Amino acid sequence: MAKTILIVDDSSSLRTVVKIALQRGGYDVLEAGDGLEGLAQLDQAGKVHLIVSDVNMPNMDGITFVSRVKQHARHKFAPVIMLTTEGQDEKKQQGKAAGAKAWIVKPFNPPQLLDAVSKLILP
Repeated sequence: MAKTILIVDDSSSLRTVVKIALQRGGYDVLEAGDGLEGLAQLDQAGKVHLIVSDVNMPNMDGITFVSRVKQHARHKFAPVIMLTTEGQDEKKQQGKAAGAKAWIVKPFNPPQLLDAVSKLILP
């Protein structure tokens, strides 16, 4: 059975690029346009094995989203990769404190993302 990854990003074009890369890697993909939609997807989803989230989004930013995920009993152990234009150490520290396991700065290359996913995804 394929593992499920949730992509949370307000850019539909970026979600599409990430989705194609992940599907080629053999993963099932769920999508959300911001943190609120991401939480709604998690409420409806079965097991989510990994989350890829942007930082800067409307309604609920990625750092707040990650901290909320970590409070969610069913998904608190799902690893989170932040995929963002933000490269400052302060933002990275905020992400790590919220529970993010990896930080990839856009633009990214799909093999780099798939490598991070393969190392972090839940069994």
